[in-house]
Amino acid sequence: MTHTEDLTRYIAHFIDELVKSGVTDVVISPGSRSTPLAMTVVEHPKLKEWIIIDERSAAFFALGIAKQINRAVALICTSGTAAANYYPAVVEATYSRVPLVVLTADRPHELRDVGAPQAIDQIDLYGDYPKWFHEMALPESSPQMLNYSRSCASKAISTAQMEPAGPVHLNFPLREPLVPDFTLKNLWMSHQETTHHPVYNGAKRVAEGMLSQILKKVQARKRGVIVCGPQIDSKLAKSLTQLAKTWGLPILADPLSQLRSGAHKKDNIIEGYDAFLRDQSIREILKPDFIIRFGAMPVSKAYLFYVQENDDIPQFVVENNEGYRDPSGINSAFIYANPILFCKDAVKFQPNLPNIEGNWLTIWQQMNQITRSYLSAPSQAVITEGEAVRGLLEVIPEENQLYVGNSMAIRDVDTFFTTTTKKIKVLANRGANGIDGMVSSALGAAATTENHVTLLLGDLSFFHDLNGLLTAKHYGINITILLINNNGGGIFSFLPQAKHGKHFEALFGTPIDIEFKKAIEMYNGTYLLAENEESLKTNLKESYNAGGLSVIEVKTDRTKNSHWHQKLWNDIHEKILKKVR
Repeated sequence: MTHTEDLTRYIAHFIDELVKSGVTDVVISPGSRSTPLAMTVVEHPKLKEWIIIDERSAAFFALGIAKQINRAVALICTSGTAAANYYPAVVEATYSRVPLVVLTADRPHELRDVGAPQAIDQIDLYGDYPKWFHEMALPESSPQMLNYSRSCASKAISTAQMEPAGPVHLNFPLREPLVPDFTLKNLWMSHQETTHHPVYNGAKRVAEGMLSQILKKVQARKRGVIVCGPQIDSKLAKSLTQLAKTWGLPILADPLSQLRSGAHKKDNIIEGYDAFLRDQSIREILKPDFIIRFGAMPVSKAYLFYVQENDDIPQFVVENNEGYRDPSGINSAFIYANPILFCKDAVKFQPNLPNIEGNWLTIWQQMNQITRSYLSAPSQAVITEGEAVRGLLEVIPEENQLYVGNSMAIRDVDTFFTTTTKKIKVLANRGANGIDGMVSSALGAAATTENHVTLLLGDLSFFHDLNGLLTAKHYGINITILLINNNGGGIFSFLPQAKHGKHFEALFGTPIDIEFKKAIEMYNGTYLLAENEESLKTNLKESYNAGGLSVIEVKTDRTKNSHWHQKLWNDIHEKILKKVR
């Protein structure tokens, strides 16, 4: 066999196995050394390729797709620093438990450490972040090596998708010539229907005896709290709200919990807790004697204070599989079980139901209602950041999706996203909580759904990923971006650094003074400026009907925004304390 036939069949078997393992989308960062991988993907009849020039943007785009379809997405790049540009998205995928399969082309071994161009050390390039790293063998087309190629592809997908999901990294040393020969026969094994290594993974369930032990720990306690942090399973809402109703407990529902919207009953859902738990006196009134948490740690720092101040009570964290997501530092117990099955079993397990105080849930509901009344107050003449988020959530259509940036964007959604019967899927990059790659991630989500996606983010996040807009232009992706522009890092105005005026603007405020309109139009986007809440709603509605890329900018003042938020929270606290005391 010739080198070209060895190369072609080896890579074709690998790519074909990705398809048989369930991969539908592959993101390609163009380059020379990755030619065999890239061309084979494009040639395969069952793959959708996305070609994105900027590697950092490409990686976050793949992350967004994987979040949207909840399956592994493959990434392909050439050798050298191209692979290094995938690093931020690999980190995010690890901490947010997103299945990515990173395929990096590399120089063959004889061209390493000899000064060859575009050659860096790619072995374990991403450190401990991938769940699995493997240096692929040089291409051969013997039956044994073709089986090896398929085995590696199959293992990569199953490893990436196995809970807790995450990235894997396979490094391909490739010799020239690099162009495959697609005239060869029988490149795809169409007769083989199943993957090379089928995986049958059952759901974990707590045994009855163990469940009895858990519930005995809370049976005599009268003030329990259920918490649901960031998670993506929309089916959890029905089971979790049923558990809360049966036990008579409040559910503190994070904006990324998928509990604040939808058709399920929401009588026990408390969405305003971030606003009123900021007050220590209120936290003392609401002292619990046990907490059961589902999903990751909530966004709210006020909730973190609430947990840490009650480190003397039992806290249980229900995780679908192994993992340790509890930054509170308290002595938590972990329950590794399918959350839906745990809720159903706990509802049915009658002998040890908690004996909850009669007015415990009512107190939470009253505080939540007071908070909601302040959040729906008439809008200001000049729009505030909170009102912008409120206006967005009011007009976003049914079945649409919201992708939320970090820093102030997710915190304002936490405050102003009140419960609704509309079904709104909410996504965010809350693994490493970075501001990079947000545009690309949202575009990845938008590219793989029939529902419209709205991205909410700040000006620094937008600036960090302006290159991502090229993908919207290239593929004609429909997306609405609500850009909150306070000319810098607005979240720092809420932190102690704001009191140090001498260095604040240079180190933390970081104004960039950019007219984004020109950049948006460069990428064929539609730009609109909203000066009040009503004009924002009108602009949003127009964007949902227009298609393509629409960016609606809201300009605010960081200092005024901080004062407005502080006054809102203080008014809520005063009203609640006056009511309950």
